[in-house]
Amino acid sequence: MTRHLPLRPDIDDGIDRKVLTQLRARFLRINHGRRQRAMQALSSRQQRVLTLLPLLFHVNHPLLPGYVSALTPAGLAGFEPSAELLAEAQRLTRSFAYKPARAPAPTPIHGLFLMGSLGTVAQAEQSDMDLWVCHASELDNDARNALRRKCDLLQSWAASQGTEAHFFLIDPERFRSGDREARLTSDDCGTTQHFLLLDEFYRTAIWLAGRTPLWWLVPAIDEHRYEHVTETLLSKRFIRAEDVIDFGHLAHVPAGEFLGAGMWQLFKGIESPYKSALKLLLTEVYASEHPQVHCLSLRFKQSVYNGLLDLDELDPYVLIYRRLEEYLQARGETERLELIRRCLYLKVNKKISKPPRNREKSWQRLLLEQLTGEWGWDQRQLIMLDSRSQWKVRQVTAERQVLVNELNYSYRFLSMFARSRPEGAAAGTRDMAVLGRRLYAAFERRAGKVEFINPGIAPDLGEDTLTLVHNPAPRGERWALYNGSLGAQEWQDFAPLRQSRSLIELLAWSHRNGVIDSGTHLSLHPGESDLSEFELSQLLGCLAQALPMPLASLTEAALARPRRPTEELLLINVGLDPLKQHSQMNVHMTSERTDPLGYSGVRDNLVRTLDRITLNSWNELLVERYEGPTALLDCLSDVLNARSARGERANLQVSCYCRNRAVTIAERVESLFSELTGYLDSGEQQRYLLQIARRYHLVDLLPGNIRHTTLDDLPALLEHLAQDRAEYSPLRLDRNALEGEDLALILETGQPACVQVFYRLNDADSLAQITVLDERGAVWRTQAAFHNETSLLTPLHRFLQAMLYRRETAQALENPQPTLEIAYYQLVPAAPLRAQHVEPRPAPLSDVSQPFYDVQAIVEPGSGARAYISLFCNHREFSELEYGENLFASVARHILAQRSEEQPYPCYITDLDLSALLGERQPSVVHYLRYKASLEEALNSALRTL
Repeated sequence: MTRHLPLRPDIDDGIDRKVLTQLRARFLRINHGRRQRAMQALSSRQQRVLTLLPLLFHVNHPLLPGYVSALTPAGLAGFEPSAELLAEAQRLTRSFAYKPARAPAPTPIHGLFLMGSLGTVAQAEQSDMDLWVCHASELDNDARNALRRKCDLLQSWAASQGTEAHFFLIDPERFRSGDREARLTSDDCGTTQHFLLLDEFYRTAIWLAGRTPLWWLVPAIDEHRYEHVTETLLSKRFIRAEDVIDFGHLAHVPAGEFLGAGMWQLFKGIESPYKSALKLLLTEVYASEHPQVHCLSLRFKQSVYNGLLDLDELDPYVLIYRRLEEYLQARGETERLELIRRCLYLKVNKKISKPPRNREKSWQRLLLEQLTGEWGWDQRQLIMLDSRSQWKVRQVTAERQVLVNELNYSYRFLSMFARSRPEGAAAGTRDMAVLGRRLYAAFERRAGKVEFINPGIAPDLGEDTLTLVHNPAPRGERWALYNGSLGAQEWQDFAPLRQSRSLIELLAWSHRNGVIDSGTHLSLHPGESDLSEFELSQLLGCLAQALPMPLASLTEAALARPRRPTEELLLINVGLDPLKQHSQMNVHMTSERTDPLGYSGVRDNLVRTLDRITLNSWNELLVERYEGPTALLDCLSDVLNARSARGERANLQVSCYCRNRAVTIAERVESLFSELTGYLDSGEQQRYLLQIARRYHLVDLLPGNIRHTTLDDLPALLEHLAQDRAEYSPLRLDRNALEGEDLALILETGQPACVQVFYRLNDADSLAQITVLDERGAVWRTQAAFHNETSLLTPLHRFLQAMLYRRETAQALENPQPTLEIAYYQLVPAAPLRAQHVEPRPAPLSDVSQPFYDVQAIVEPGSGARAYISLFCNHREFSELEYGENLFASVARHILAQRSEEQPYPCYITDLDLSALLGERQPSVVHYLRYKASLEEALNSALRTL
């Protein structure tokens, strides 16, 4: 290696023009070497593009690519095409002839630079070209638009030549002041990384033509006084202004740039971790040095000044690696250093474990062999990395953990850096929060979440052959996936690729990570499950159709909001036959009851299990399993509660592939979800009654707080419906709920602001059943002897009228409530026949002159939980103060004494005052009826005893 003497120009002692010429020559020499290396890896057509670009910006010719008009800015500073270049242009367009200008012509194009990986050890066949077209500041809008149009046409022409090129217009003066376009490379995140972009430009850009960077001629030691040095060089005519282009210096990098750069690389690293890890760690190195940051471009420049001109050591990626190596070795972080080495090796992508295609090794391969030799890598490690395209689950899982640890470490480092330097952090806390969510969504483990194991590590995890095994373990069933096709006695000798408590969790993981694809052959050992090969095939097809992979990229808008379900897939009775016993006996049940929630005469529930797969707006895939008697209700509540406050609804698909009645089961569950969704969308608070097997389930449809109550039988349902309610909500019935019960007709007739009294006669025993549905939807039921309609309803009617009158008089005059209506109905026909319909009946006529015995009760707070009761019989008071435990016996004795004959007919409470107990609270009518019933039971029990 040729050693060059150091050059140390000192502006204070006077600079020799010869030294400046030597410095410029050194940079041009390195530039020439990089350009040659770039050309070596390009095809002949791509070489033509790169060769002709300076000429295409220097002249306007209708026959050349990129021509817009004669007025388009053209003329590249200091450029004079060679004979070879003109010959190349004529091969492209034979009639083209170059005519040099007779007089000095304007040169609005100041420089042309190539950025990116071209000319570096990481250059690949698919590497694109980022080109900076630097133009004069005085170009007006029309001229800039014409130049932009020319660049667009050249981009299309380059594409036709097999080259992906991106042109970026640069006004050096605006750029130097920080005022630039949002993107200046295809890998640029925007305007928040001005200095870091400039750092990358100075150490990677290849000068193609035009003016050379003024920055080359300012010693790295003088970077902090860049303006003074450059002003001296220009004002004293050491260099001419028309020979150089000034993009600015790197004496100080604001703290906010490290945050911006780190967040951008983290953002990209979630999908391409190898590509981002190098730049992420470089950002960490820079940030750890802040505010005295010694950028790599300054190290590059100092090397040139010191005469170290080895192209390999000055390669941009080698420069990065050497700096990261120093940093990690100083910290003793060997595992991170090994990861960075793997990232560099995979970025270069030269498989040195295999012989080269050509006999002659490329310079990139030679350099990589030198580096891996320094690292002490053996052939086995090289073979492992070179076979990355064949990596499968085990290799990818191990590598993923290392990469995720690195990304999480970088995020924590950036968060701490932001908190420690708030005055210099341009990136806001919102950006960090969104980035944190992105990392959490991609990598964080949590219950039920399907882990994504392949963030850009390997191209394909699909397996040719797998074995799926059901193994009933002592602590619950287990499903496992094995490599290869294994027999019933073989799989126990192998370690599973993946295992899970539920089949759907295992299949969802395989689908999410592409382990099972259309080309995978599955051997099935169902064990004690009822899973068939047909059902397994249907399940995999359903997953592929409902959740196509890969998922679309996650947007910032989605992360800025709380996550919400976007796709819901419900799979019923997976690997389970709900009529297994009948299938084994080859018996098929015949019954008029075909409802899967109450099938046949024994009312079997055919919905035994549900597996819920949810894809949410953060691209998280979650699996949850529901089992047991309330599985359907639990799943239903969770799915409907997961709807966002805005009512955004996920696409819901319900599927069932079990052996018996699969289609009917899926349709029943899907219609149930559709019906409840419709009620929720109405915006009205409602209740829903569902019967599954012989149990009742009452669902409160409160948006965001849907809950259900299980009631074992009809008496338990009636007891629940009798509870106080704060406000009216309609009670909707499932189509098969309360089949054959009077209560179904009653509940369907319910309406608000009305006390509805229903009665039904029983011809067998001369009894009548009375049901009251009050103004808030609470239900009260009792039974009474039937003589005639008047005697049956009049006591209740008197009580209700007295109670409502008392309530109305207690209301504030300035805020009167509407008067409640009392309506009466009869259910016909009479029992024991099945009730068919409800007939409105008039309210019983209460003749004022007709005497009746008035029994009023007043209930007041007593000591402890016990209430204090006073009874007034035709205005005569009986209180517990006077009669104590004999209160009801004394009242019964008094009532019997008032009757002409001691008859055993019952006594009724005609009025009830609970104001002392309730205070300002105003319960519904049923609350009073329940108190009334308990008092009447005590009073009539005393009457019967006497």
